[in-house]
Amino acid sequence: MSVNHMLEVKYNAMLAKAENQRHPNLENLRVCFEVLALAAAINRDCAFRLGKYELSEGKFVLLFLLREQPNGLSPHDLAEQAGVSRATITGLLDGLEQSGFLARYANTEDRRKLIVRLTKQGWTVAQTLFNEHTQWISTLLSDFSSDERQILSKLLRKIWFKTDSVRSSQV
Repeated sequence: MSVNHMLEVKYNAMLAKAENQRHPNLENLRVCFEVLALAAAINRDCAFRLGKYELSEGKFVLLFLLREQPNGLSPHDLAEQAGVSRATITGLLDGLEQSGFLARYANTEDRRKLIVRLTKQGWTVAQTLFNEHTQWISTLLSDFSSDERQILSKLLRKIWFKTDSVRSSQV
């Protein structure tokens, strides 16, 4: 498959315009668009795989976090660990509870607070998905040597630290 077939139509259109204008950094644009196309493809694959279980990535993250917590976590702790807002966590927990994957319990020490725990069904799905997901992710890089993975990681970090969002968070 050629690089142009790998890219979304919008990126090919932008590259064609840049090429017509003899943009001096055309190759940099092309590589950046390739990274974006790869990330989008991985996200689509991930959504499809989780969709079989009627899960979003956000719900999967919560199952993963709760999988190792037999005593459960508070919604606040879950939101903090998942990096989502309190409003978002409520919606995610509602969906997982409706699917029978978790239950909410009153905290024995403070009945005003809740503890969230996986149900048996939730734990089974979390374990199955964790195994499937990590195996699938492993296959994405299975043709790389250890040295190639280290080089790729180093190169991605070089790009990462040039992004505005990372630079602004370091101020």
